[in-house]
Amino acid sequence: MAAQKTSGLKLCAFDLDGTLVDSQHRIVASMTAGFAAEGQVAPMPDAVRQVVGLPLDVAIKRLAPGIGGLQVERLVEAYRDAYFDPRNDTGGPEPLFPGTREVLDTLEADGWLLAIVTGKSRRGLLHVLDAHGIRRRFVALKSADDGPGKPNPTLLLEAMDEAGCARDRTVMVGDTTFDMETAVNAKVAGAIGVSWGYHDAVRLKAAGSVIILDRFDQLPDVAERLVATKQED
Repeated sequence: MAAQKTSGLKLCAFDLDGTLVDSQHRIVASMTAGFAAEGQVAPMPDAVRQVVGLPLDVAIKRLAPGIGGLQVERLVEAYRDAYFDPRNDTGGPEPLFPGTREVLDTLEADGWLLAIVTGKSRRGLLHVLDAHGIRRRFVALKSADDGPGKPNPTLLLEAMDEAGCARDRTVMVGDTTFDMETAVNAKVAGAIGVSWGYHDAVRLKAAGSVIILDRFDQLPDVAERLVATKQED
């Protein structure tokens, strides 16, 4: 059930892969293994990085536009089998980007509610968050299993509803054009890009990013300015 929106609440919604978590190596390896399991030529690593953030079936269709139907479904399952193979956990979980824990601490201390809006499956999302012990820090967790994928704004709007936050008190932080377009489509206070992810600054700006962070410690001040500006409009 949606919470009643409260004017004083503010929400910072994050993408996961490429924004909070440096997951590219596991994602590329899993995609390579999944394609190999189905006898398909694996896509190049950079091509895989460019579709991170989309629902898995959509990403696979972009990587291999000549396939469809049951073959896409088999590739989705082959990817998931590879991703959740316990042998991939021997080196520890996919690492958080530098400054992630500290910025979450600062935002919470400043009164922000936190959410995640990701194209990852719920199983994958919880796998990562629990590996780092940070699941409980987020008041809303929206995954590819919860509705239409980015850049459709539905999941971000649902996260706002669950948190009880209005559009002009919400920001979206991400590393891809899909994140920026989602924020624009949801008409939130700001789409905040990060420079350490999978899409470059030129593309992020073209997709609607109002600012691009080079360090996570820049986020709290930027987010506060964006919601303050919206309140003044």
